[in-house]
Amino acid sequence: MGKLTNAMYEIHELDEMAERNTGINQVHPLVKFTVTLVYITSVLSFDKYNLFGLLPMLVYPLMLFNLAEIPMKRCLKKLRVVLPLVCFVGLLNPFFDHTPLYRTGDMVITGGIISMVTLILKGTYALMASFLLIATTGIERICYALKLLHIPGILVTQILLTYRYITVLLSEANAVFQAYSLRAPREKGVKYKIWGSLIGQLLYRSIDRAGNLYDSMLLRGFKGEFYYARIRKSSGMDFMYLFIWLAILAALRMLDILDYSGLFLY
Repeated sequence: MGKLTNAMYEIHELDEMAERNTGINQVHPLVKFTVTLVYITSVLSFDKYNLFGLLPMLVYPLMLFNLAEIPMKRCLKKLRVVLPLVCFVGLLNPFFDHTPLYRTGDMVITGGIISMVTLILKGTYALMASFLLIATTGIERICYALKLLHIPGILVTQILLTYRYITVLLSEANAVFQAYSLRAPREKGVKYKIWGSLIGQLLYRSIDRAGNLYDSMLLRGFKGEFYYARIRKSSGMDFMYLFIWLAILAALRMLDILDYSGLFLY
């Protein structure tokens, strides 16, 4: 299976996970979006040296992986492209920040190492929370939640169309590269000399396909905004889910549950 085909398969797999009938999938999308936003904001608000305070925030994704019946390794597999970029951001911290913070035996742990690990954890937590939101809600329900928050309709439509038709772009790119591989069967990759022409062909094909899609949308009555299927009203269980997680996240943020840093201080 080619890389482009595999990417399309993974997007469809996310949509299938969002349509499952698990307990977390049935929670109102606005509630899940609010909890996810609060969680990411809480994670990012930690000080760059507060590694021990950040560790308990792993409770939220672990609980949701269990409730949604999604293995964590599947999440890490789908985020394999983004996670190295998140880790790369903090790799230079140990070279610039030599402030000694902790000591365990004869080994000194500097502020650069702590800030690097903290930054990696922040990015990993945020990515896992975003993945869980998409995998348990679906893009259309997320856009419905954004509409309830009175986000400008043009932005909501842009988000929905970008996600929905990314597979169309991938299919066009797959067709272009398959045609090239058939004309050059002995080459392992694409020669850099023809990268420009292939990208140009992909652009023309995408514009032509986009025009056909837009015409079909107009024939179906599209007037610049989508009208989403009405989702059930929030129930008492939704509010209970919201309040429980807000209370847990507030406690994890305000209390140093794992405050063992004093064991390593100078």
